[in-house]
Amino acid sequence: MWWIYALLSAAFAALTAIFAKIGVADVPSNLATGIRTIIILFVAWGIVLARGEYKGVTLTRHTLLFLVLSGLATGFSWIFYFKALQVGKVSQVAPVDKLSVALTIILSAIFLQEAITWKTAIGALLIISGTLTLII
Repeated sequence: MWWIYALLSAAFAALTAIFAKIGVADVPSNLATGIRTIIILFVAWGIVLARGEYKGVTLTRHTLLFLVLSGLATGFSWIFYFKALQVGKVSQVAPVDKLSVALTIILSAIFLQEAITWKTAIGALLIISGTLTLII
């Protein structure tokens, strides 16, 4: 079941790149990021409220710390992504942005002690090679 959500994520990420490239054409990239963030805020909280997922949840300092760090990382990622889209081609920016997949594999092994299979390692190396090919 996880892979269905992952495929939907990929499909919406592709649409995000196309819509964002069109959206940043005539406005500063940071303003575009700010507008996008407001929309995401309303959608995410709408889902939380509609599903009642806020009820009975206790957030520890540890949880809050890492959610804040994740939010900061996401924010910086979006700011740089929108700036890259504004000045570059979406067909180059989006694939380079997906280098995050290979970096996530490496970081998950280092920080989360997740095992990396040969198949995963080869996939990560192919992503890195493809990214370098696009950049050069």
